[in-house]
Amino acid sequence: MILIADSGSTKTDWALIDGTNVLKKVNTQGINPFHQDEDNIMRVLQDELLPVLHTVKIDKIFFYGSGCTPQKSEKVKRALQTVFSDVMNIEVNGDLLAAARAVCGHQKGIACILGTGANSCCYDGEKIVMNTPPLGYILGDEGSGAVLGKLFLNGIFKGFLSEEIKEEFLNDSKLTYAEIINRVYAQPLANRFLASIAKFIAKHIDRQELRELVEENFRNFFRRNIIQYKSYLQIHEIRVGFVGGIAGSFVDILSKVAREEGYEMGEVISSPIDGLISYHGA
Repeated sequence: MILIADSGSTKTDWALIDGTNVLKKVNTQGINPFHQDEDNIMRVLQDELLPVLHTVKIDKIFFYGSGCTPQKSEKVKRALQTVFSDVMNIEVNGDLLAAARAVCGHQKGIACILGTGANSCCYDGEKIVMNTPPLGYILGDEGSGAVLGKLFLNGIFKGFLSEEIKEEFLNDSKLTYAEIINRVYAQPLANRFLASIAKFIAKHIDRQELRELVEENFRNFFRRNIIQYKSYLQIHEIRVGFVGGIAGSFVDILSKVAREEGYEMGEVISSPIDGLISYHGA
């Protein structure tokens, strides 16, 4: 039996598989070693996961999560080893490898995350071989929800987007200019607030000016990130796959921009867990 986890800061998707058979799917609260200590992670495992698994014998655990850098992943691994003391094979990796294995499987490819943040890599069918640093939503993260939110707010307050769109957004969100500035510069998790604006944009995506804004965001992603893999793409003639809510919400625009920029689209999925089930169950 294999236990697979795909974790973000908000929630963790778990799947228990036996070969290609999915025996159980479970959701628990998120696990992120940047924000949680080892005891907190163990409490999540003991209180929310173990009661659902009962006494199932697990042979391997593959945990993928945001914040699971080489420096932080040991914290998650120790917690898993403590709770699942009889499991000898436990592997902890970052969310970018999860995206790569989910959309590329065992094939070479370019894998991208377009959610609240953004990231990308070259993948050789097993591991990441090249990564353009995303730099976060202040310095980079082109293509992400947070940057899309930045472009939108810039547009409505500097007059690049119509007054009609501005009024609709302010009425819909019940926010004022002052409150928006406060949310971005004085409150925690500004990136999540900015990314939340994508829901309004998706709702009104029939407006040409908003389609162009989304296009601009995606175009910048390709031109500042994916272009760094140009030599790898030319050698291997591979496709570009995507994971994340922003990719899933605007897949038609993403496909259009990818084609215009000269890239062949691979899979686009909102969540990696089903792709990881296929990868590890093969």
